[in-house]
Amino acid sequence: MMLRAEIELSRGTFDLAVDFEVPAGTVLAILGPNGSGKSSLLGSLSGLLRPRRAKILLGDRDLHQLPPHDRSVGLLSQDPLLFPHLSVLDNVAFSPRSKGAGRAEARQIARRWLAEVDAAEFERRKPAQLSGGQAQRVAVARALAGEPDLLLLDEPLAALDVDAAPAIRGLLRRVLSANATRATVLVTHDPLDALALADHVLVLTEGRALERGPTREVLAAPRTAFTARIAGLNLVAGTAVDDGLRTDEGRLIAGMLAEDAALGEPAVAVFAPSAVAVYPVEDGRPGSPRNTMAASVTALEPHGPVIRLRTDVGLAADLTPAAVADLRLEPGTPVRLDIKATTVTVYPASLTV
Repeated sequence: MMLRAEIELSRGTFDLAVDFEVPAGTVLAILGPNGSGKSSLLGSLSGLLRPRRAKILLGDRDLHQLPPHDRSVGLLSQDPLLFPHLSVLDNVAFSPRSKGAGRAEARQIARRWLAEVDAAEFERRKPAQLSGGQAQRVAVARALAGEPDLLLLDEPLAALDVDAAPAIRGLLRRVLSANATRATVLVTHDPLDALALADHVLVLTEGRALERGPTREVLAAPRTAFTARIAGLNLVAGTAVDDGLRTDEGRLIAGMLAEDAALGEPAVAVFAPSAVAVYPVEDGRPGSPRNTMAASVTALEPHGPVIRLRTDVGLAADLTPAAVADLRLEPGTPVRLDIKATTVTVYPASLTV
């Protein structure tokens, strides 16, 4: 079923005001820094919070007018929250039982879903006998056994180790794509989750939607510092000019203007850490003076096969371990950063949302 939501909520000094749609059979990822309103949004959809004003239409039903148990909403969080005194089978059967199914029917449904998530062999175990990945498989089965029209995923992979997370991510991708009628809302901090599972993303900041659109488009061309950070890109804010972007401090970042960038309007320059070259400050080789700046190393972080260098000017660069060793880089080392203009794209500072 299509989900259409307009939510206004106040909690102390925090206000949330957002609207969005999730077509049937699709997944919307909600991204945003801590305190941006993600939990308030999920609480409003599930019925655990009561917004000041809301219209939450799931098909032709307004969920805002219904108690939580009548909403046909499934919730999966980072903690499996399995009942410790029940077997795996009865944990999963709890959902259809709560909707009126008899004991035998509920267990039949539970066995089908346990098989679907490759957890049938655990049906007699108690939750304490499961690993983190096994428990989360059971939690997925329980969330889906009630055949919810709306599925809410709240950081479902955050508590899993690096070995279990890919398997559960693949499992979620499979079960979500198999249902063409259910709408799904995913809250995550991991861009890989969004890329693997979500059709669209919405980025919240201080209770407002600042970015939204197809997942790959938003993460490839971020308009906010938060989205750039989780996408692993550099972002510099300023004003669009003929040659690229002029920062508030007056520095010109040479680059190419995106089609929707308007001269004189707020904009952001976006480029990958791999596009940033790093030299010792005493290096005399020429670089583009418009895209060269002095900086100081603040951190060196392993990032897959490369080392991500972070600096006091807010930019990151990706270097090989050999380059880091050759340059004798460590926190506090002064460096020169060069960015080729052809690697920089200037976008409007925010999408129309």
